Amino acid sequence: MTQSAKWGVFLDRDGTVTEEVGYVNHPSRLRLIASAAEGIRLLNRASVPVLLATNQAGVARGYFTEDLVRENLDRLQEMLGRLGARLDALYYCPHHPSVGAPPYRQACDCRKPKPGMLLRGAREFDLELTRCYVLGDKIGDVAFAHSVGAKGVLVLTGYGLGEYTYQRQGWTEQPDFMAEDLVSAAEWILKDAQGR
Repeated sequence: MTQSAKWGVFLDRDGTVTEEVGYVNHPSRLRLIASAAEGIRLLNRASVPVLLATNQAGVARGYFTEDLVRENLDRLQEMLGRLGARLDALYYCPHHPSVGAPPYRQACDCRKPKPGMLLRGAREFDLELTRCYVLGDKIGDVAFAHSVGAKGVLVLTGYGLGEYTYQRQGWTEQPDFMAEDLVSAAEWILKDAQGR
């Protein structure tokens, strides 16, 4: 794999890279899932762009500001960096279609499962989205992937195990793969990408 690879991996944050604790309204609440850095390192070593895409509607809801979102994302990069891993880009959507006041109350194109953050990543990293992967702990992350023809991986961290155990009968989307955590997801992705 070279730096000119035309595919990448998009990660959800809460429940996928960091522990699901509800709205992260203080940097001290941001904690890595134990295996997350290892999974990201596997992708980094293969020179695959790793991009974070997270909904942060707590801004629209008035729970915290965009400054805090950016502070949390900087802290996440620092925590990963200490473990030899890195995210190549960090995208977030602060909007909500029906809560809060303008400009945060809006039907934007960046709130997952709409594809705005995927399209931005594709532009900035020259990615072919149909060759990309999206990892998340909710079936909405799989829908996010499928909205652009990417493969969607459901990780069983965060809300993933509960969604699989109790809600899968109602799913309108099916994951392309289900993984215990980010490590097993990264291993599967690297094998799957060789055959594409």
